[in-house]
Amino acid sequence: MNILLTGGAGYIGSHTAATLSQMGLNPVLFDNFSNSKQNVINSLSKIVGKELSGVHGDILNTKLVAKTLKDFSIDLVIHFAALKAVGESAEHPLKYYSNNVSGAISLLEGMEMAGVRDLVFSSSATVYGAPQYLPINEEHPTSPQNPYGRTKLYIEGILEDLVMANKDWRIVSLRYFNPIGAHQSGYIGESPNGVPNNLMPFLIQVAQGKLDKLFIYGDDYPTVDGTGVRDYIHVMDLASGHLAAINFLQKHVGYHVFNLGTGQPSSVLDVINCFQDITGVKVPFEFSCRRAGDLAVCYADVDKAKRLLMWESSYSLEDMITSAWNFSGKNF
Repeated sequence: MNILLTGGAGYIGSHTAATLSQMGLNPVLFDNFSNSKQNVINSLSKIVGKELSGVHGDILNTKLVAKTLKDFSIDLVIHFAALKAVGESAEHPLKYYSNNVSGAISLLEGMEMAGVRDLVFSSSATVYGAPQYLPINEEHPTSPQNPYGRTKLYIEGILEDLVMANKDWRIVSLRYFNPIGAHQSGYIGESPNGVPNNLMPFLIQVAQGKLDKLFIYGDDYPTVDGTGVRDYIHVMDLASGHLAAINFLQKHVGYHVFNLGTGQPSSVLDVINCFQDITGVKVPFEFSCRRAGDLAVCYADVDKAKRLLMWESSYSLEDMITSAWNFSGKNF
């Protein structure tokens, strides 16, 4: 099976590419490298023991998308490509709507042109907004609190409408919780361009001395230690979730939504303390004001994915941190 991964050189895309290739599938990476590095493709080749195909392109280029789908005889698309920083989306909402929503429409138009109608969409738990109950299952009301989350929800609505209009489409939306960690080889991991927006790469850059201190956004949340609580999931568990979604689509029509998380909540301070215990490195940090759009607590009910995708997470928080630190050491 030939699978196009938009944003395939990015953090989650590259780990999924490794998993798919090692399972005998043929991933093709499509990326504009706006928040990823071209050498990721070389690193992936080391991991899987063969050259992987890559196309330097933007999903807003509908004709190039359609041409790529035809040239590589693509059977299914996994759509990762998107801007994804919650805080930045609140500051630059038009940038996010233009890239994420318009980009998804362009991709779908290209898929229609090429006759490819199987899709796994990279969505987000941010579509739920402030939890009305915990843990959050797929039936929880959606009310995103920031532009990034709204772009994901709008795209989900487009996908659902598309399936209603044309029964040939088969689509799964995967609502990620908080991915961290790296591939066990240490060749690929989370390596954003510029100052990181996510906790783990920020934490690591402080530990390595690249940044002076870690900023914790909010110490007055109604949680045990006052910091935000999240459901952190190993990126390799997410990668295997995409493989499970592909297998699911081979047997099911229509539109389907699944949470991908662990169901185990951890606070920001939990992560920092675990990191310091594992690495032996003391990380200086400072509390700062809350970021717009951030929530106090968010963690998943993953029963539906266990029952229907036959998938569940297998890595612990310690595994996530150890693998991320291993990757950072090889690339520092």
